[in-house]
Amino acid sequence: MEYDVAFVGLGYVGLSTAVCFADRGINVLGVDIDSKKINRIKNADSPIHERYMNELLEKAIKKNRLSLSRKVADVTKAKIIFLTVGTPSRKNGSIDLKYIEQASKDIAIAIKDIEEYFVIVIKSTVVPGTALKIIDNLEKHSRKKNSIHFGVIVNPEFLQEGSAINDTLRPDKIVVGVNSEKDKKIIYKLFKKIYRKNLPIVYTTPSNAELIKYANNSLLATKISFMNYISRIAERIPDGDVNEIKYAIGMDKRISESFLNAGLGFGGSCFPKDVKALIAFSKELGVNSEILQSVLAINDTQFMSVFNILNKELGQLERKRISILGLAFKPETDDIRDATSIKIIKRLLDKKAKVRVYDPIANNNMKRIFGSSITYAKDSESCIRNSDCCIIVTEWKEFKMLKPKDFIRLMKRPLIIDGRRIFSKKQFNKLEYHAIGLG
Repeated sequence: MEYDVAFVGLGYVGLSTAVCFADRGINVLGVDIDSKKINRIKNADSPIHERYMNELLEKAIKKNRLSLSRKVADVTKAKIIFLTVGTPSRKNGSIDLKYIEQASKDIAIAIKDIEEYFVIVIKSTVVPGTALKIIDNLEKHSRKKNSIHFGVIVNPEFLQEGSAINDTLRPDKIVVGVNSEKDKKIIYKLFKKIYRKNLPIVYTTPSNAELIKYANNSLLATKISFMNYISRIAERIPDGDVNEIKYAIGMDKRISESFLNAGLGFGGSCFPKDVKALIAFSKELGVNSEILQSVLAINDTQFMSVFNILNKELGQLERKRISILGLAFKPETDDIRDATSIKIIKRLLDKKAKVRVYDPIANNNMKRIFGSSITYAKDSESCIRNSDCCIIVTEWKEFKMLKPKDFIRLMKRPLIIDGRRIFSKKQFNKLEYHAIGLG
């Protein structure tokens, strides 16, 4: 069977993009060496938690729009091959290209004896210059020439966990790093079938496309850390409120209100990793990266705002019952990678506090880290019952349904630390209410 496209790597980006392409009528082949993952996907059981994923997956498999394989050699059944393998961090923050290098080598060997033109699309997040290395790798192992026998395009993703399906189908922008008119026409023809009529495509060079991804995520991370820095000032001035400051500066069309929410810091698989990678890459180039180092420094210490309040209000934390609402790094995902909740729980345990936690879907993931050293509640109310303090770490919608009377009724001491500003001080004026960025 022939396919329109193939994906090598069915992680977050690969699987999200593959099911969306399939939903738009594209015949997709998904390749991954993880047999357990392949079996789950075949059964329409997504290995990642993402809104609409299982529905689209089931639909794609039923309609035979998505086929699966563990053999990279099978990608030759498609003429457009997306590389969506992981690019993990090394200890120094730089990215490790071993998976993408291996995948490109496998593709090169597979296409070696086939007299057809293939386009390899790098969707994995990679530092500038990686596409050139991939081209060298492909030429070396296929004994073919770039732009004659195959083409290479850089097409970074800009997906947010929790809204990956929507972000794929309705992107703000599509960045295409390409040096060949032939490759440009091939990828445009594909994208025209998938996206709306007026495609928001930015054509640029492969190296610029690679850097755009890092610049994009690093700027968003910078906005978050900057507002957390402002929140620290707001907490120390009379009647300070970072939300009012955010609202005012967000009215400036040059700034916008997006990503200006002060809180307990960013986490997940992208922002920390990408900022560290850009710092490491800057060091290789001899470029000063103090601005990004400050972004990370603020983010790494932002969770201490919680302990500034705890120390003032509770003093010694030993044997104090502390409830935590929200474990995932953001709502609508079960991802706890670099989640602020982990830092808070570790420090609470060091202080010998009794910790009870609840998250709508991330409890089991947290059990893999803390096991029986903390208690896992089945819902919000059981989490806060008889506690001395409640810390809101993730802004899940169900937490917003809690009323002041619920905290008063259930808690031993209705002390609230709102780490994501989901409530208002006016609404909670009868409780001991503290919040990030609130003086």
